[in-house]
Amino acid sequence: MSGIRKRILIVGGGAVGPKVASRARRLDPEADIKIVESGKYVSYGACGMPYYVSGDIKNADELVVRTPEYFKKLLDVDVLLETTATSVDRTARTVLCRDATGREFTLPYDALVLAAGAQPAVPPLEGRDLSGVFKLKDIPDMLAISDYVKKEEPRKAAIIGAGLIGLEMAEAFRAKGMGVTVVEMLNWPLPAMLDEEMASLVSRQLDEQGVRLVLSQMAKRFDGTQGGRVKRLVTDSEAIDCDLALVSIGVRPETSLAVQAGLEIGLTRAIAVNERLQTSDPAIYAGGDCVECRHLITGRPVFAPLGSTANKHGRVIGTNVAGGSDTFAGVCGTAIAKVFDVAVGRTGLTEVEARQSGFDVVWSIVSQTDAANYYPGAKRITLKLLADAKSGRVLGAQCVGRGEVAKRIDVVAAAISGRMDVKALADLDLAYAPPFSPAMDAVHHAANVVRNKMDGTARTVSPQELKKKMEGRSDVIVLDVRTDGEWKLSRIDHPSVMHVPIGKLAETDVGFCEGKEVVTQCLSSVRAYAAQKILEKKGCKDVKFLDGSLSAWPYGLKE
Repeated sequence: MSGIRKRILIVGGGAVGPKVASRARRLDPEADIKIVESGKYVSYGACGMPYYVSGDIKNADELVVRTPEYFKKLLDVDVLLETTATSVDRTARTVLCRDATGREFTLPYDALVLAAGAQPAVPPLEGRDLSGVFKLKDIPDMLAISDYVKKEEPRKAAIIGAGLIGLEMAEAFRAKGMGVTVVEMLNWPLPAMLDEEMASLVSRQLDEQGVRLVLSQMAKRFDGTQGGRVKRLVTDSEAIDCDLALVSIGVRPETSLAVQAGLEIGLTRAIAVNERLQTSDPAIYAGGDCVECRHLITGRPVFAPLGSTANKHGRVIGTNVAGGSDTFAGVCGTAIAKVFDVAVGRTGLTEVEARQSGFDVVWSIVSQTDAANYYPGAKRITLKLLADAKSGRVLGAQCVGRGEVAKRIDVVAAAISGRMDVKALADLDLAYAPPFSPAMDAVHHAANVVRNKMDGTARTVSPQELKKKMEGRSDVIVLDVRTDGEWKLSRIDHPSVMHVPIGKLAETDVGFCEGKEVVTQCLSSVRAYAAQKILEKKGCKDVKFLDGSLSAWPYGLKE
């Protein structure tokens, strides 16, 4: 075999394909490497597209990481743009391709890599072809939206889908001066990412930024003007005026070539791969948004399309097609997004997912600053931590706030990958200095609250649970234990709310507890938990504290 160049053929030039090519070239200087890409661009930062539309990124070329010329000159990799791979002959090990002129030709391979990504899911809505109705998949889509905004100067935008792209684009459209309405068929924003308690904080942020959020409604059709421009989005129960619309309800894996080739498709309808990222044909690899991954907690296949995962896949595949041996363990669903002034992150399982997977879940919500609270510029974050009630194993976390969210999510992601329990998480030796973190970080605090719940020393209610109790019962007392100054500044406005500063609680007659459920609250739950213990010592039988207290209360306060 000496002197014979290995033929590595890559279908797809997004994140995975270029990473495969670069890694394979480093390991095999002689291989014949080709990338076939159906679009006009290769190796670009798709996750940055909303920030070009908003104007944060001024030049579209900044999103293009590498050009075909770069790959040819520096890596000796041929990139064929506007070329579509139409079929695979696994026996002959060839791929039939068609270029922009319609010319068809075949390319041979020793190792084939499928990296075609995913396609936007676009429902068959009437009017979806009207001018001003867009999806956002690639740079041409991005440029089309930006050009439309400049030329037509739309004033009202409607977005179908309150997922990551939908909310990022809501911010982009607001930055361009548009009124924005987001329609979501489920009950809260970012439904695949967050539980209700944390999503409600996102809802509050959207409201503060002037974005109208329409939940539990399904889009039915678009109406247009006589000139063929969108003018209205019609849902189950209302008509929403708009002169620009975006359909952003998620993506589906691009598997058409895999299906044609007879490769195994997994339970998630993405391409099934093993830990080496080989398909059911050992000569064909696949990675990125077109494949399913193994979840590190449940061990089950999941569809988790993310650029970070795609780049990891590319390195593993690049190693293996060049003759090496590498594996990909799986994912824990880590993601983060910017929603106007707050960061929103998650890792592991949500509470809904954990319960569906058979776990008995215990969780905590804590709110504190990302640096020492006395340090200038410290910003608040709210963290929800989930664990298995039997073993204490860390199952997931969600975090929302203006402070440093990514650090906390990354710490929990590492804990999940290491199969740590909440005791180990609480004991982690994390970096501390006042400008960067409190002495006891939010991660430590959340882990200890979970431990307290597990051993029965802490009992809590969520903001959503408390709101229902306040609306439907007369035997609930909400005890605010903040200072007089804090109480005067803002508070929950409801007849069930009492105010007793914690410094006076030990001397206070607690006859109000008789026959009542008492829920203590403060700013961040620290004093509320202390108040719970004081009341229990004084003989109160049914005392809980509000998880996250007022910092996690999404329903508005009287000021």
